[in-house]
Amino acid sequence: MSPEEWTYLVVLLISIPIGFLFKKAGPGLKRWGAAAVGLGLTLFTCGPHTLHSLATILGTWALIQAQPCSCHALALAWTFSYLLFFRAVSLLGLPTPTPFTNAVQLLLTLKLVSLASEVQDLHVAQRKEMASGFSKGPPLGLLPDVPSLMETLSYSYCYVGIMTGPFFRYRTYLDWLEQPFPGAVPSLRPLLRRAWPAPLFGLLFLLSSHLFPLEAVREDAFYARPLPARLFYMIPVFFAFRMRFYVAWIAAECGCIAAGFGAYPVAAKARAGGGPTLQCPPPSSPETAASMEYDYETIRNIDCHGTDFCVRVREGMRYWNMTVQWWLAQYVYKSAPARSYVLRSAWTMLLSAYWHGLHPGYYLSFLTIPLCLAAEGQLESALRWRLGPRGQKAWDWVHWFLKMRAYDYMCMGFVLLSLRDTLRYWASVYFCVHVLALAALALGLALGRGGPGRRKSAAPAPSPASGKLREE
Repeated sequence: MSPEEWTYLVVLLISIPIGFLFKKAGPGLKRWGAAAVGLGLTLFTCGPHTLHSLATILGTWALIQAQPCSCHALALAWTFSYLLFFRAVSLLGLPTPTPFTNAVQLLLTLKLVSLASEVQDLHVAQRKEMASGFSKGPPLGLLPDVPSLMETLSYSYCYVGIMTGPFFRYRTYLDWLEQPFPGAVPSLRPLLRRAWPAPLFGLLFLLSSHLFPLEAVREDAFYARPLPARLFYMIPVFFAFRMRFYVAWIAAECGCIAAGFGAYPVAAKARAGGGPTLQCPPPSSPETAASMEYDYETIRNIDCHGTDFCVRVREGMRYWNMTVQWWLAQYVYKSAPARSYVLRSAWTMLLSAYWHGLHPGYYLSFLTIPLCLAAEGQLESALRWRLGPRGQKAWDWVHWFLKMRAYDYMCMGFVLLSLRDTLRYWASVYFCVHVLALAALALGLALGRGGPGRRKSAAPAPSPASGKLREE
């Protein structure tokens, strides 16, 4: 592990006991105490580069105040434009930001765009109420009022997820501040249930990254190995990549759970990133609160089993970095300048790559996903329905195997980063996933789609949380 990774781990681990301290605090102490801790961590890890986050916050707040009816698009343009400046500061002769500054900036971009969208929704609702002449009950998730500058700063620098996520909306943050009877919200048991696999994943990460170091792929000697060895190597590289993020995101979720952050009654049917989807009246007494069943789906960022064992590429995207996937679906995919699912996905993946950084490997990897989505969708709808039950089961196993290999292949671009290293590795395995995806797409187009009834009856066997995916 690098020194930066050790620092990330320490920040994540100290967030857990801090969470228990804040859990039963009042709204004021939660708001300003959590912001003080987050600002302290930011100053400690980022130093003077903290000015980047402050400039982004002030710019967004000014846009919200000036144009509340259209601040969402303006905030998106402002924060994404600032990301370009932020990543080009070294070219302008300014000090290069630390990796921690980059992490803070990424999460802050998501939060501020979401905040602007929530303010815009509030403004639209207020205008409709004035036009109709009568007041309705507040819609689900609507803000009570436009946050002040200090409230915006407290949300932006809240220590929860400040470097690693999960992303959460301002409405979720407010619900935590105003949580009725927080002592009745369970923390310890949900935390232990969530945390138990993390040590195993950590050991697997250390072992796999030691036995199969990424740096080997950048050496000339690697390309003298036989083709099967080169093909195999991407499997443990992606395995180590997954294990590292599993540990980080599980620890981040545990920090939220310790503070009771993102806890909602099960009846609210909360979704990762977005929060409750159904109105659920708050408990009126500690006894009522204690009798309710809660979950932490709002801050759930990873479904490890779903990521590894879902059948399709499309499902794998939804189980990975789940709160950010919700953000992309809500604020990018829905407003994409296209109607086709594949083209919308391509637009979303392009902006996701830009959000991650300017390294060519991000774009090569993310823009391979739409091709895989088109190929699996076309071939599945054209061919799977023609098979019997046993054939469909075998199909799903083969589909799962190829899905994992596609993610192995795309991960190489994500970790190698440079254009030369990524293309060199992909060329050494003959661009196998691109070729296979194009062949599957061509075969699916040649066979044509099955009838609607047949396609429905041949739907893949449900994977974990498939009901939730249908709701989303």
